[in-house]
Amino acid sequence: MAVAVLGGRAFSAQDKYTLRVPNGLAFSDFRGYENWQVVAVSQTEDLLKVMVANPVMMNAYRSGVPGNGKSFPDGSKIAKIEWKPKQNTESPFSVRVPDVLQDIFLIEKNSKRFPDTKGWAYAVFDYEPASDTFKPDATGVVNCGFVCHTRVAAKDYIFTAYGKR
Repeated sequence: MAVAVLGGRAFSAQDKYTLRVPNGLAFSDFRGYENWQVVAVSQTEDLLKVMVANPVMMNAYRSGVPGNGKSFPDGSKIAKIEWKPKQNTESPFSVRVPDVLQDIFLIEKNSKRFPDTKGWAYAVFDYEPASDTFKPDATGVVNCGFVCHTRVAAKDYIFTAYGKR
């Protein structure tokens, strides 16, 4: 009987890779983002963030994009993973660490598919801790991030810089 109960639980778990923003990005297009390389970290008063990029985008960063005046190639993908922070009570100094996952923000460059936003598409998938599920953010349509990203048009619409290592 225990096997039947556990088996039923496995079938009820959400497959986040079935989610899609209407007329936009699918979570499945970012399969494996959990293992991509870190581009940068950042924080706001409310969130800790890590930006990771696929190999196409990492190679572009390493070649000097966007500082060299070139654009990121089609196929470039970046994921921003955002957590609510908490104090690390074990550390001998004050440090905030990730606590509850907030959302996953996805960006992809595909000039043919998204010509109206300079080739970039954006999606946000909010995390619901109580149900351990994701859902597309109500504002997570193809061009939701474009308006904000126009202020960095000279950097091919990407805020995140690849820092010296």
